[in-house]
Amino acid sequence: MFMKKIYVSHTTSFDFKEKLYKPLKKLKGFELILPHEKSETPEHSKDIIKTCSAIVAEISIPSHGVGIEIGWADSFGIPIIFIFKKNSKISTSLKLLSNNFIGYDRVENILPKLAETLYHTTR
Repeated sequence: MFMKKIYVSHTTSFDFKEKLYKPLKKLKGFELILPHEKSETPEHSKDIIKTCSAIVAEISIPSHGVGIEIGWADSFGIPIIFIFKKNSKISTSLKLLSNNFIGYDRVENILPKLAETLYHTTR
């Protein structure tokens, strides 16, 4: 069975391994690309994103790197799902790129909705 490849974009200015990667690993049925799982050294993600079925972008904290990755995904026609901590101030311009926004108090709580959104938006 072919699993859809999902790139996870995020800033590195929070405990992403514990607060983002750990809960997302419970998401079944997808191959998650967690870019800083083994190293915090930046990788050139453009070619990786090009091969993905979707990108999940954590946008609670503004980040130039996340913005660049979102732009690449959009230019390649890759669906984008935005996740964010509730009460975060997020850029309204992101609504031009996707209708898929999921707010959370804890990432664990959005896994069913995220999985459903990924199933319906991936190619």
